[in-house]
Amino acid sequence: MDEPDGAQLRRRLGKADLRAVPEARKALRELLRYWGKPGRAETAELLTSELVTNALIHTDDDAVLTATIGPRGLRVEVRDFVARRPRLCVPNADDGTHGRGLVLVQSLADAWGVRSHGVGKAVWFELNGGTV
Repeated sequence: MDEPDGAQLRRRLGKADLRAVPEARKALRELLRYWGKPGRAETAELLTSELVTNALIHTDDDAVLTATIGPRGLRVEVRDFVARRPRLCVPNADDGTHGRGLVLVQSLADAWGVRSHGVGKAVWFELNGGTV
């Protein structure tokens, strides 16, 4: 059974509320229950976690998560209300787990980017439903 095109998840994420990260993963998992080849939903969950975490940690403001299944695949967008754009940097081995989020997004997504909007920005990625 395929998830219909246009199925969507939209969730407001509270300022610095890191409990939103596993909640967003669970909601996305439900949306993607019948989507894509094996492994694609798990990749989407990982990348969504990275974007949500970045928005909550680095902006000190609310954010909005939107995930949409369309004819070309999945698009996930995390919109925040801070104009400062994220920087892609090569993580230092001494940084532990910090600094790897956008590197993962760049490595695993079929497409990704940052777009400005009226107040703030949206960081997004796309995955097709096929194999990697």
